[in-house]
Amino acid sequence: MKKIWLIIKREYLTRVRKKTFIISTLLFPILWIALIFGMGYLAKESVVNLKVAVIDSSGYFSAERLSQQNAIDKSSTLIPITTNADKIIADHKKEGYDGYIVIPAMSWKTGTDELLLKSNKSYGSSSTTIVEAKLNRMWNEIKNDSLQIDAVKQEILTGSRIKLKSENINDKTANVKTAEGIGYACGFLIYFILLIYGSQVMMGVMEEKTNRIAEVIVSSVKPFQMMLGKILGIGLVALTQFFLWIAFVLIIYNVGKFSGAGGGMANQLVGTMQSMFTGVDVPLILFCFAFYFLGGFFFYASLYGAIGSAVNEDMREAQSLSFPITMLVILSIALMSSTIANPTSPIAVWASIIPFSSPIVMMARIPFGVPNTVPWWQLGLSMASLVLGFMITVWFAGKIYRTGILMYGKKPSWKEMIKWAFRKN
Repeated sequence: MKKIWLIIKREYLTRVRKKTFIISTLLFPILWIALIFGMGYLAKESVVNLKVAVIDSSGYFSAERLSQQNAIDKSSTLIPITTNADKIIADHKKEGYDGYIVIPAMSWKTGTDELLLKSNKSYGSSSTTIVEAKLNRMWNEIKNDSLQIDAVKQEILTGSRIKLKSENINDKTANVKTAEGIGYACGFLIYFILLIYGSQVMMGVMEEKTNRIAEVIVSSVKPFQMMLGKILGIGLVALTQFFLWIAFVLIIYNVGKFSGAGGGMANQLVGTMQSMFTGVDVPLILFCFAFYFLGGFFFYASLYGAIGSAVNEDMREAQSLSFPITMLVILSIALMSSTIANPTSPIAVWASIIPFSSPIVMMARIPFGVPNTVPWWQLGLSMASLVLGFMITVWFAGKIYRTGILMYGKKPSWKEMIKWAFRKN
């Protein structure tokens, strides 16, 4: 145990003292602040205020209606054209318009399938949607007037809706929308962590192999101890950086909230996630997230470490061998989407128990409720299988590490690496 602790300490301190760790940890909140204020600015700047000529043959879109809509929403302007329509169609740019719309003769009962905004350049949906919204508001007014529906009746029609909300009679605190949001957030966080920090283990082992450091270490430490210490050390680095990022994001969000800063979509997303956790079993979800975060990382990091010990400096060779492992993580995301749609299906149950997919899939199921949606025996079996899977993969990786770390100039295959794992030393 002392040797494992020394390896953990070395891996942790070596990495957290690196400039790259400090820069990346500090760079994330800076980028987040830039994202908060930048997204709102870019979204505002990306919208083009269009000046659109409306050539109406239906008689519904009068100058009065168009002027009312222009007064309500000044982001784009719709100009009624009663004369010189041919000139605008021939060259709308010369006449001072960004585009034009020809409204054909039609009945308020049937309307028209599609109107065309014709222009000499393409505009994004953020700009054309505003014009479409104005036309639809006027079209609703036209239909209401034709049907003789007054303002009171209009309010009843627009405000009266039937809403359906599912309720778990065994767990009334469970909320489907909240569970879906937390499930997706936890699943994708674990997904990114597995890919980012798992590859760091692979790169770390490759670096040690290239520098011949591992040859000295492996002579005095068992392969299992070496791999376990390395994975735990890098896992603690990942955990440190991850929680620092989460703390930075929450601090920035709450400071911006109390200072009155809007923050745009990025801050709204954080606010939505923070409010979601007020209606769920927070201690259970946080405990399970930490367990599956670490368990999933340890499981995949050992496999990435085995690949790092087997290859040399060729990154293409490393990417080729790590592709099957990466595909397992991607498959877990696909299973997560199916699980959130039906958290009690056989696919969801088995995928949340099998170690390679359980870190992502089980975290998508837990927010739906324990023990009603996820029985305690399934949660316990999932955790036990993940721990067992981690121990097996560490042993497997340690055996490969023992042989692969001392081999140079040879391109191994998965078949050969499996032979190394079962070779008697």
